[in-house]
Amino acid sequence: MNDSEYTEQDGLGLAALIASGETSAAEVLAAARRRAEAVNPRVNAIVRAMDEEADARLEGTLEGPYAGVPFLIKDLGQEYAGLPSTAGSRAFARARAPEHSTVVRRWLSAGLVIFGKTNTPELGAKGVTEPALFGPARNPFALDRTPGGSSGGTAAAVAAGIVPVAGASDGGGSIRIPAACCGLFGLKPGRGLVPFGPLSGERLQGTATNGVISRTVRDTAAMLDVLTGPDATAAFAPAIPATPFREEVGRAPGRLRIGYQASSAINPDPHPSAVAAVDEAARLLSELGHEVLEVPSPCDEERLVRDFLTSWFAYVAASVAEAKRDLGARDADFERDTLVMAALGRAVSGPELSEVIDRRHEHIRALASFHEDHDLLLTPTLAGPPVRVGELDTPAAANAVAGVILALRASRLLAGAGVTDQIIQRSLAWVPYTQLANVTGRPAMSVPLHWTDDGLPLGVQLVGRLGSEATMLRLAAQLEEARPWAGRHPALAVPAT
Repeated sequence: MNDSEYTEQDGLGLAALIASGETSAAEVLAAARRRAEAVNPRVNAIVRAMDEEADARLEGTLEGPYAGVPFLIKDLGQEYAGLPSTAGSRAFARARAPEHSTVVRRWLSAGLVIFGKTNTPELGAKGVTEPALFGPARNPFALDRTPGGSSGGTAAAVAAGIVPVAGASDGGGSIRIPAACCGLFGLKPGRGLVPFGPLSGERLQGTATNGVISRTVRDTAAMLDVLTGPDATAAFAPAIPATPFREEVGRAPGRLRIGYQASSAINPDPHPSAVAAVDEAARLLSELGHEVLEVPSPCDEERLVRDFLTSWFAYVAASVAEAKRDLGARDADFERDTLVMAALGRAVSGPELSEVIDRRHEHIRALASFHEDHDLLLTPTLAGPPVRVGELDTPAAANAVAGVILALRASRLLAGAGVTDQIIQRSLAWVPYTQLANVTGRPAMSVPLHWTDDGLPLGVQLVGRLGSEATMLRLAAQLEEARPWAGRHPALAVPAT
């Protein structure tokens, strides 16, 4: 199999060629490795090669819907036994996983050949992927731009043609943001549908989930079939649809009622390209027979974002404390921004955190009220094009002030110094739309329908009711047929002939 033949296929296409005997798993893995060798030095998507593990897989019998297909996992929460799961941090760089995570077990059972781990920001705590440990991942469509985060390495690898689909996760937009940045399809499943474990239960009090980023809707659907199913260590048993998700692709979604908004309270004036992306998507949906109408925001966005950040800061504080307690990590093993978030998390009292978690029900009720009259909510995925690498770095002056306050161990001073407001404006104003689905536990997807005038991808987001993944996949496939995107590769991803 040559490189051009390899990059033309999605994951299911490669599996079919291997199953038919037209090529072999070894030939396909060799093609994936050639693509990685050719482009990874430029995009920095893969931060750990797993050559021995991949070669050992080829020596055994591979079975399943993806038998023999090369695959990458995220270096955060997708543990592979015997290897570090660094979470993009020096603090975890030498801690080896005692066993596979549940999703890794299921990917291996599906026949996938895992040959590397992808780049992620420290603790997955940013919408860009620029960890000090590994350096920034870069967008294959423009190397000076971010591929998003926290699954930025995954998106860069898929867009660059290293693999057609790869492991990702989403605690505040980390599947959808990179998918939107890199012209790919990304679906965040609803709460509990894909289990965590066995080393940990629900992450971020249930707001995070595992999944994939892919070039085609059918790969995401088939991967959802791989990942869902009963799990004895899960907190509860989610409702698993009787019909496989893969079979939903190609079925008519019916006439849907879709409400859309382009601005948000966090960013009332999004970039014109973000507005254009939503307007174009609304027109396309109308042309396909759906009822589309502009709506106000279904929830209190400012309250939701502050609640989201409070929970997030508490998670970072707990992660830092865990690394110090169990691994002997020091402050010097963490980035300054991580230490600031951890300090803000330590400043949150138990009653405050409990109130934030309890208040999620208000956000859920508000979105459920919207879904009584609308099947889906349409927004931009990003409030503007992919930002430049380094653009969201903390300014030097603010960094210096934070360093002094951290040295004084005065977490309450940070909380009272408007740092949270600065984080909202510096980091979340670019991605103000994605946290809603995490806080409420609803499924959401980013669909690559728009490119800017200078060739940068910019996806649109659709948020559905609880349990509406099948409907969303049907609609995504309809959009994919109407405006095909899988063949739209960045120049970097096109193999030299």
